[in-house]
Amino acid sequence: MTQFKNIFITGGAGYVGSALVPALLKKNYNVSVYDLYLYGDIFSNLKSNPNLNQIKGDIRNKKKLIESAKNADAIIHLACISNDPSYELNPALGKSINYDAFFNILEAAKKNNVKRIIYASSSSVYGVKKEKNVTEETFPEPLTDYSKYKLECEKVLSNSNLNGLEYIIARPATVCGYAPRLRIDLTVNILTMNALINKKIKIFGGKQLRPNINIKDMAQAYEILLEAPGKKINREIFNIGYQNRTVEDIAKIVKKVINDDSVEFEYLPTTDTRSYHINSDKMKRILNFEPKYTLENAVQSLVEVYNNSLIKEGLSNPLYHNIKLMQQVNLK
Repeated sequence: MTQFKNIFITGGAGYVGSALVPALLKKNYNVSVYDLYLYGDIFSNLKSNPNLNQIKGDIRNKKKLIESAKNADAIIHLACISNDPSYELNPALGKSINYDAFFNILEAAKKNNVKRIIYASSSSVYGVKKEKNVTEETFPEPLTDYSKYKLECEKVLSNSNLNGLEYIIARPATVCGYAPRLRIDLTVNILTMNALINKKIKIFGGKQLRPNINIKDMAQAYEILLEAPGKKINREIFNIGYQNRTVEDIAKIVKKVINDDSVEFEYLPTTDTRSYHINSDKMKRILNFEPKYTLENAVQSLVEVYNNSLIKEGLSNPLYHNIKLMQQVNLK
């Protein structure tokens, strides 16, 4: 068990948070979720848990954020406008949340004497790479504003006087698989839904390499980063990924797991040239982290909930697609 008991998670009702929060509660952490709850009452089944504290709030509200984090031992900062299309819908809004509000997070941490902050950056900061293995030492070349500001927040952390506050930068691969706040607008998940609903998998490009991580392993990675001794992780960057596959290979995995010969492939052009193969050996070497769940497991988890009618209108429902919901809500 970690030296930290009270964990404050911004964006904790999002895709990764919806898997992470129950996992931390099972380990008897006290968890405070600070989120706008745009995707509904994600933790309705956990309301009776005395270790869960839910706060509806905006990270741009500095006063409320600082007050809400007053008992935190550690902060896991997940909150952001997630993925490129959602960010590009309103770049000024994206910057205000993904970059400007990051200074509020740091101030909340410092004023409340938080001991550790874990920042969720992204492996997309690497851009397009021809190297066979992209390590944490590889020079980042972000292609979009979303990934550029992820990198800028990393720089803010590394250049700040944090007065003993430990920090870790996580660069996750693309997360996949079922979680209570499901995102279908991610590579493995959208290919799976297209196969199940339309019997056709649209492959945009196909040869781009994409790193992936099952959401169960992603939650486990954050637990490990919470529990690790400071001397091992302070001021470190960790790639967190597992299987690097081309988009075309992922489509073939989806078809194989679904086991439906009627599923067809449709190849389409794309302007999304991101292609990189991240190496996550550092996480294994320093923290003994080894992913346990595969792409196949992720696809199967989605198939099971779909077959049990737990996914409603998977390709059109805004609850599963960040950009669709962002087009509906009026965030200012």
